[in-house]
Amino acid sequence: MGENYNMEREEIFSKVMRAGRRTYFFDVRSTRAGDYYLTITESKKFTNDDGSFHYKKHKIYLYKEDFQEFKDSLAEMTDYIVNEKGEEVISARHQSDYKPEEEQAKVETIQANGHTDSSNFTDIEFDDI
Repeated sequence: MGENYNMEREEIFSKVMRAGRRTYFFDVRSTRAGDYYLTITESKKFTNDDGSFHYKKHKIYLYKEDFQEFKDSLAEMTDYIVNEKGEEVISARHQSDYKPEEEQAKVETIQANGHTDSSNFTDIEFDDI
């Protein structure tokens, strides 16, 4: 009874959030003294060359005395990102026409100079040199 009782007593409330290859677990747990704290676990699936897979996990323990500062910092960081970049996801995974900033700058420079497609370029053979 001892070990099972401790596991049941320790896990109070849980929520799972799936995000692509990552899964986040939010678990309210109980200390030995009966107080509560939060664990946030990121679990990411990796596939081995032989087709088998494994998970890497990272865990954060968050105690009540840090909740307000954590919430404030999280809100500040997420607000900053949304204010700077908007809510649209910018990535190759989410956009078929995504180009990294350096590549996009080259395309814009070419377009600004009046070269909009490859038909403006001349093919040169090594025999021509």
